[in-house]
Amino acid sequence: MTLIERYIALRVLKMAVASILPVLAVIWIVQVLARVNLVTDSGQSISSFFQLAGLILPTIIPMVIPFGVVIGVAQTFAAMNADSEFAVIDAAGMPRMRLLRPVFAVAIGACALSFAVDNLVEPVVRVQARKMIAAVYADLLSSVIEEKTFRKIDDGLYLQISKRLHGRTLSGIFVADYRDPQSELIYYAKEGAIDETGTTLVMHDGEVDRRSADGDISVVRFVSYAFDLSQLTKSRGGMTLRAIDRDLPFLFHPDPNDPDVKSYPGEYTAELHRRLTEWSFPLVYGLIAFLIAGRARTQREIRLHPVISALAIAFVLRWLAYYMSNQIAETPAFIVPLYLVPAGIVVASVILILSARSLSLPSWMSAGLGRLQLGRGGR
Repeated sequence: MTLIERYIALRVLKMAVASILPVLAVIWIVQVLARVNLVTDSGQSISSFFQLAGLILPTIIPMVIPFGVVIGVAQTFAAMNADSEFAVIDAAGMPRMRLLRPVFAVAIGACALSFAVDNLVEPVVRVQARKMIAAVYADLLSSVIEEKTFRKIDDGLYLQISKRLHGRTLSGIFVADYRDPQSELIYYAKEGAIDETGTTLVMHDGEVDRRSADGDISVVRFVSYAFDLSQLTKSRGGMTLRAIDRDLPFLFHPDPNDPDVKSYPGEYTAELHRRLTEWSFPLVYGLIAFLIAGRARTQREIRLHPVISALAIAFVLRWLAYYMSNQIAETPAFIVPLYLVPAGIVVASVILILSARSLSLPSWMSAGLGRLQLGRGGR
């Protein structure tokens, strides 16, 4: 690369990173806060929470990288145009393709990073996160760490113990079960224990109060009572890997005996083609931003800011790709358009760049913006 190309590439890279970091932080915080119940409901330590937060971060990176590229390219060239750097470059006779080379370099690097994270890192961390959550909820004792404190074990199910004795023995057990709207059950027991599999709570010397929907109340004393936890531990502690958690080799050759593959075969096809196309977004968005902002323009020209225009097109293309990839599960005919759209944009962008043309607003929109600016000036 020449000096001017390194200069442009460095500015684009700095602007892309500066725009990615705050967006990445906001999305990451939202995702982490959605899982804060791992600490509050299960009694896990704060270190477990931060470990899970660290596993979530790589799943967000491929989502924001393309938008960082489009902002970096559009903002860099808009600033160069405002500082009259483009006028100097044009006066020096530099070909437009020389300006495109640093954009290509940054975009291809972003594509490689996006592909690596999406296909190599993200499946691993997703599986680790699922294993961690499964380990937390597999043993119900992890949900009742604190004595004399009510714990919400599941929707409509609460448990409290007075004291934890040796081994898995519990003293002073109180269970409130409101999961069935037709009857409310409240269990009291002097002593009990959870079996080693974590699927049954065996209570001794207690009673169960049952209140039906019509208001009838019945009290039954028991010497020993087994409270089934198998469905609870299965739903909260079980680890079912979905298509998004699989690595690329598995998506190419799904196990026909896998229960999730049998139930949702279309999702594995959709996820495969999403992985094989989504990595190209940084290049597609970078070329679009270059077409919009990559040439000298007079400050008197009626137009939207290049960042706004480029982001608007990027959001439309992202929605279109998201829609088509989701439709593949039910309609495989969307596979071909999913590949054709980004490939067609790349080819069309290169043709426009080689012919020294750029994207601009339609005449009717430019006229509307001109009237709007004249109206503001008259005031």
